[in-house]
Amino acid sequence: MKKLLLPVILISTFVSAQAPAGYYAGTLGLTGYALKSKLHDIISEKNVNRHYGDLQNLYNQTDLDTYYDHDASNTTFLLDIYSEIPSGTDAYEYVSGQMIGSSGAEGDGWNREHMMPQSTFYSSYPMYSDLFYVIPTDAKINQLRSNYPYGIANNTIYYTFTNSSKIGNSAIPNWVYTGRVYEPIAEFKGDVARSLLYFAVRYEGKLGAFNFNNDANPASDSNPLDGTEERAFEPSYIAMLLQWHAQDPVSQREIDRNNKVYAVQNNRNPFIDNPQWVAAIWGQTPDTVPPQVPSGLTATQTSTYFTTLSWSPSPDADITGYKVYQNGSLVATTKGTSISIDHLNPSTAYNFTVKAYDNGYLLSPDSNTVSVTTLASDIYAKDLWISKYLEGSANNRAIEITNKTGHPVNLNDYRLSIQLPGTNGTYYFPAPFEMEGTIQNNETFVVLNPSANFSCYSISQAKFVTAAPQMTFNGNNYVELRYKSTTVDAIGIKSQSNFSVLADVSLYRKSTVSQPTAVFSISEWDSYPVNYCQNLGGTLSVTDMMTSNNEFKIYPNPVNDNLFVSGETQNIKTAQVLETSGKVIYSEKNPFRNKQHISVQNLPAGFYFLKLDDKTYQFIKK
Repeated sequence: MKKLLLPVILISTFVSAQAPAGYYAGTLGLTGYALKSKLHDIISEKNVNRHYGDLQNLYNQTDLDTYYDHDASNTTFLLDIYSEIPSGTDAYEYVSGQMIGSSGAEGDGWNREHMMPQSTFYSSYPMYSDLFYVIPTDAKINQLRSNYPYGIANNTIYYTFTNSSKIGNSAIPNWVYTGRVYEPIAEFKGDVARSLLYFAVRYEGKLGAFNFNNDANPASDSNPLDGTEERAFEPSYIAMLLQWHAQDPVSQREIDRNNKVYAVQNNRNPFIDNPQWVAAIWGQTPDTVPPQVPSGLTATQTSTYFTTLSWSPSPDADITGYKVYQNGSLVATTKGTSISIDHLNPSTAYNFTVKAYDNGYLLSPDSNTVSVTTLASDIYAKDLWISKYLEGSANNRAIEITNKTGHPVNLNDYRLSIQLPGTNGTYYFPAPFEMEGTIQNNETFVVLNPSANFSCYSISQAKFVTAAPQMTFNGNNYVELRYKSTTVDAIGIKSQSNFSVLADVSLYRKSTVSQPTAVFSISEWDSYPVNYCQNLGGTLSVTDMMTSNNEFKIYPNPVNDNLFVSGETQNIKTAQVLETSGKVIYSEKNPFRNKQHISVQNLPAGFYFLKLDDKTYQFIKK
């Protein structure tokens, strides 16, 4: 019998949970997709991501059934929304120890159900183990639901389950998909809607890279995502979720679960805390007028591997963002009016244009075209690179990643991968850990195992905290940083176990290394004992940015006419003077064959870099 649900859910009003003070700071006055993006930033910050295998025990904290058939103070049964009968006795119940892999019938056991099918995000972390939409359900119903979407079933019913939930052909109004859907009972339709809307907020910025309806055969494409980052779902599907959300308001069970998951993951479902935000975001009525064109597109900095673009905004009030095109192909979207486009090739010409789009996804005409040619070389790293690899006792695992690219880097296409030993001498890569957000130039960040206990670094300091397989490495593993499917930087050798140089060590990249490499070389690293932990994360100082090698000295600094270099300069092959943007403005081969100085008398006053082969020094021209 239903016992402890708040009476308020029986009337057409919402209850809401109590978030910690200040948790939703910055949302006041926001509506529409601006509110959604702000919520994304809030609930994505400082998450603690657990391993998929941890969920079985965590459900004893988050999903015990103290609301229907059981004493709130004493139960070990899990609440399964696929089999719960709110008005009567359940046909079967489970404790956490009854998890099984597959089932022949209802009631055999339970399994972990991804309310948003894991095929959507290719089973990658952190999505794979997010408690807000990975829940315990009957294993047989889980199997039969497969990757069908939630929806409204028509009269063609294939299965009806013991609590009267069912699988049938879709009757979702105005949605072209006609295949099978799973329809939960009315008691839990709001729970489902708020879980899926949480997914749309939590993973904004990554949704376009997920598996979504591409309209190749829309009548049979069961994924309701539409490839947009803001709206997220097909409009007709959003309409159904809004209806479910309104018809089944937030219950005390959801409030309690929200608080319990927050204690585990350090984030919340904003639509349980503030149900009115669902309509505030998705209740917009877009206009039918395309936005005006953004103007004044220009390249403010161009280097070897990137260019930074800037433009004046479109004047329309309903602008949602901008699409950036490289040689006619879409390469990026942004909500701002500037962006760095990276992974370019040296000494290569590119053309860029920008279009504005509004909340109805109407596009403006093209902006003006800006043409750039990348430099042949510069002082910057061509990509992110792993700067520290910390291994220690128990779960002491950390990886530090550094940005010296000369521009902010969007992390949404970066991931950590690990190779694990299989059977019969084989090796395999489990699903990667995908990163997100932005790292500024000359900043480092840390990925940390949530059970780590380093003396110099805490969980609260790390940018990413995850128990994904990538953070269980040891000396037998190959670990790499990837951009999309390309290896950027690597530690270890693929398909090789017992690689002794990685066993029981912490590795710090040598200060002379300035570029990532896809092939590991121990000569680039300094080795320290296990649990060694010094100077993790943060912003690089000017001293850190310069080489720590003191074999050369430049003087005077500031300088008027001639910049002298002392030390063993006879082996220097190239000297370059660079602007702070990275642009090479002077280059000389064998510069110290017959002299000990570089002439800078024609330079305007300002800050510059002198690059001597692979070593860089900053100086000031008076």
